[in-house]
Amino acid sequence: MIVLTDLTAVKQALRAQRIETPSWGYANSGTRFKVFPQPGVPRTPEEKIADAATVHRFTGVAPSVALHIPWDRVEDFGALTRYAADLGVRIGAINTNVFQDEDYKLGSVTNPDPGIRRKATDHLLEAVSIMDATGSRDLKLWFADGLNYPGQDDLRDRQDRLAEALRETYGRLGDDQRMLLEYKLFEPAFYATDVPDWGTSYAHCLELGPKATVCIDTGHHAPGTNIEFIVAFLLRAGKLGAFDFNSRFYADDDLMAGAADPFQLFRIMYEIVRGGALDPSYGINFMLDQCHNIETKIPAVIRSVLNVQEATAKALLVDRDALRAAQLSGDVLGANAVLMDAYNTDVRPILAELRTEDGLDPDPVAAYHRSGYQQQIEAERAGGRQAGWGA
Repeated sequence: MIVLTDLTAVKQALRAQRIETPSWGYANSGTRFKVFPQPGVPRTPEEKIADAATVHRFTGVAPSVALHIPWDRVEDFGALTRYAADLGVRIGAINTNVFQDEDYKLGSVTNPDPGIRRKATDHLLEAVSIMDATGSRDLKLWFADGLNYPGQDDLRDRQDRLAEALRETYGRLGDDQRMLLEYKLFEPAFYATDVPDWGTSYAHCLELGPKATVCIDTGHHAPGTNIEFIVAFLLRAGKLGAFDFNSRFYADDDLMAGAADPFQLFRIMYEIVRGGALDPSYGINFMLDQCHNIETKIPAVIRSVLNVQEATAKALLVDRDALRAAQLSGDVLGANAVLMDAYNTDVRPILAELRTEDGLDPDPVAAYHRSGYQQQIEAERAGGRQAGWGA
């Protein structure tokens, strides 16, 4: 039975929580077979930022928006940064794209062609310059590089090429900037991926230095992978830099965070709380990385933020003294019961109370629907080219 003894501390922790939303989460997306357009989808980076600012206005915990280059390239990033600030948000992580160009069919920074490797690395360096212009702290790197067939290329050479590109990019980072190296088990490469798991990312980050950290995408693992173990290990090593939150049933489904397995999200957030890593001062970038293919974009992003908040609130309610006592005494069922008591607690009243105290509507999704913003953007964005994959 959970005893809510220190709700003030729980609320303080939740009030300090920050969740970054992705610019591409507001754009059109779809399956490998079809991209589904929706009315009101942004046409420009500015309109994406406006939607992100709307999410923050209703949730109070999403004050930054990640950009994707070249999808969000503009002539004046300083002006874009000021535009975001005027709307009450800031530019977050800068995400690179070395997977959509024709030249990258056989890889980007690991490509056997030195000219293509140079092109890819130059793009990474460009992203650091954009960080300079926007005040962004984080450079997010994900590589689709890999092989479809044994013998297609040399596995060792590709790791050397990757390390070389990472070293050059790392050397370009400023004192207050850092690199987040993401990984993915498979896809689009099916035989071997050049950064397939957290261990590969971790090894490269160790080699690079303190400004290189691992980014965990919750959908980028083999079925049954214990992600919270990875979280605990990387926290212990001081090498966990970011999350890309989403849900998956089969592979990299990019569904709403907490939709497929909310208990997993709770277990992950418990390790964050247990490791003292929830507060923004610790430095972890908690970001959504989702594609809302059939659901309306902004309400889905709001719902995802709420899902992460709810998992976090439950993690904060774990009676850690009781849990520790059960663990040390070998009480297997008792220890599990402590976790399950927290997980089974309905934290929605706590969060509703917190929002009310902070001048927010206790039900952000309902408040959004009442606001008329969706109808407004559908009317105002009726013309032009909608943003989507590759735009």
